[in-house]
Amino acid sequence: MRKAIMIMVLLSVVSLLTCSIAWSEEIVKLHGSTTVQKRIMEPGKEALEKVTGIKLELVGNGTGNGLEDLVKGKCDAGMASEELADAVASMKAATGLEAPAVLKANVITTDIIKVIVHPSNSVAKLSKEQLKGLHTGKIANWKEVGGVDMPVIVVTSHLGSATKKVFQKMIMDGEPYVVGAIEVETTRKEIDNVGEFPEGIGAVSQGFINLPGNKEKVKIVETQEISRPLMLITKGEPSPAVKKVLDFFNGEGKKYIKD
Repeated sequence: MRKAIMIMVLLSVVSLLTCSIAWSEEIVKLHGSTTVQKRIMEPGKEALEKVTGIKLELVGNGTGNGLEDLVKGKCDAGMASEELADAVASMKAATGLEAPAVLKANVITTDIIKVIVHPSNSVAKLSKEQLKGLHTGKIANWKEVGGVDMPVIVVTSHLGSATKKVFQKMIMDGEPYVVGAIEVETTRKEIDNVGEFPEGIGAVSQGFINLPGNKEKVKIVETQEISRPLMLITKGEPSPAVKKVLDFFNGEGKKYIKD
């Protein structure tokens, strides 16, 4: 009888401890840029949880969609891979939503966008004007930029992609992509497509190229540097939990950020 009572007491203690852990667990919801998701959050997620006790819930749905979710209260912060003003303008153009004036950009690191082609493509270097021509359709054949005689196939990301918007702004001067450009849902598919078509060209985050299995699929072409910030957007100052995430990746968590 005494032994049974002791077992019951022990079970009650374990139950109370389990409940206490569950109640104290902090969950931070981050929606938005897949570049921030793959380069920063996912590589450091396990270490972050061990150090801070925070669990991350990540939704990679593009910078614009992530900002929309933040404005609507669906997440704690928006993952973004473009300047705050550009993200706000894009969201407004796409949804008509007005962004609150208190939005704050909390930059973690910077990212480099690289131009990729099929490994068999002999072109090694492209100027801004050549890149613009290739992506807008003004240059329709690789022989016009020193390559072999074959048509150009442009591969790009979906409309909500910050990588696409940054490239379009910095390299294409805001001009539209060539009619017939292949639009894909994810960066991984963009790399896969360029790796399948000898005529293909795309522009993706360097961090994605460095992911296992991607380096061999494509060749990087030398261009001017195309950089952009990687950040978390918050409504006003970050909440205590989001601040813990930022402090981690700006401190000891830097080593988990993928180049």
